[in-house]
Amino acid sequence: MFERLKAAFSRTKESRTGAVMYRGMPEAQWTPRDYRLYADEGYQKNVIAYQAINKTAQAVATIPWIARRPNGDELNDNPFLRLIENPNPMQSRYEFLQALVGFYRIAGNGYIERVMVGSNPRELYALRSDRMTINKSSTGFPSGYTYRVGQDTVTWDSDPRTGASDIRHLKAFNPLDDWYGMSPIEAGAYAVDQHNETMKHTQALLQNGASPSGAMEVGDTLTNEQFNRLKAEIDEKYAGSRNAGRPMLLEGGMKWTQMGLSPTDMAIIETKYSAARDISLALGVPPLLLNIPGDSTYSNYREARLAFYEETVIPLVHYIRDELNGWLSESFGGVTLDVDLDKVPAIAEKRQEMWTMANQSDDLTINEKREIKGYGPVQGGDTVYIPANNIPLNFDLDQPEQDPGAAGREAYGGNSNGQ
Repeated sequence: MFERLKAAFSRTKESRTGAVMYRGMPEAQWTPRDYRLYADEGYQKNVIAYQAINKTAQAVATIPWIARRPNGDELNDNPFLRLIENPNPMQSRYEFLQALVGFYRIAGNGYIERVMVGSNPRELYALRSDRMTINKSSTGFPSGYTYRVGQDTVTWDSDPRTGASDIRHLKAFNPLDDWYGMSPIEAGAYAVDQHNETMKHTQALLQNGASPSGAMEVGDTLTNEQFNRLKAEIDEKYAGSRNAGRPMLLEGGMKWTQMGLSPTDMAIIETKYSAARDISLALGVPPLLLNIPGDSTYSNYREARLAFYEETVIPLVHYIRDELNGWLSESFGGVTLDVDLDKVPAIAEKRQEMWTMANQSDDLTINEKREIKGYGPVQGGDTVYIPANNIPLNFDLDQPEQDPGAAGREAYGGNSNGQ
């Protein structure tokens, strides 16, 4: 029995995911599951994915950070806060987080290296995801990480029992892989391919006079010389955007037969916009923020921006915050990092609306209103007031000697003279 248990726990974990994109003919040619192709086809060559990933990375990078003691009190200055503000000599907080989020959104994996001086972390680096390999172990934790650049490699050890390491792996949920995260571009790979193909199709039409492909029929068999002359004449006089609209002159019984569908029949433009909306959905950015026509999910830009922060940016920055705290907080005496969402314009506008609603509410106590605003309770602030002269609801008319404003002044620390 013990031998069977030992064998079960000693197995090396392997990825359960397989290729999800089809290859070969006659199926459509989809992008294979590969980081370099995601970076090339899904970021460098696709304007929608490029802008969506950049908007997310820039939004995360611009949110201010603060430090807190273990009791929750805010710190104006702390080595942990200085580390995130100046992670390394080459990068600021903004550039560091932008690179980290960019790698994470493209690959589904982000790697942070910490440089220790004694027992204190002094520098942080965001490492390229395609260069990192996880060294697996039978415990479920990595035994190390290997970073390859050409023929050179660097290896960091990792405790296979606790996972403690100088590398922190940020991993998106992947239902089919135990070790690596899933790229959001993988979920939108079909849409990326469709959008790229519509752009290529449009470009090809422009280069061929915005005309679909066809066939030229001749009555007799052409000699090699006649064929080459005809081909050269078509390339010179009728191909390319500069020859758009030029009529074709046919001789000797030649006949042109159109074989391709027109752009209208193919609804190529709508296909492009539909694919663009799917890409923005996969990457968590409302289409309205990317200027994609045809989206009516949000009534205005402000609603779309708020949804973008609440559904994509804030969960991502909280994830990064929690990973950094779990990894580094102990080295700084239990001090933790947090993000200051009050200074995010999209969130501040919503909070201002909530504060206004709280101030105008007649069924909330002073302390309940203060809690909504993020402040602590005050003594005597647990009474509900009605609008008429701010008289408390529990005021007893049979006791005329009671000052109806005393409770309110006590709540704000005033005296009987209103001071």
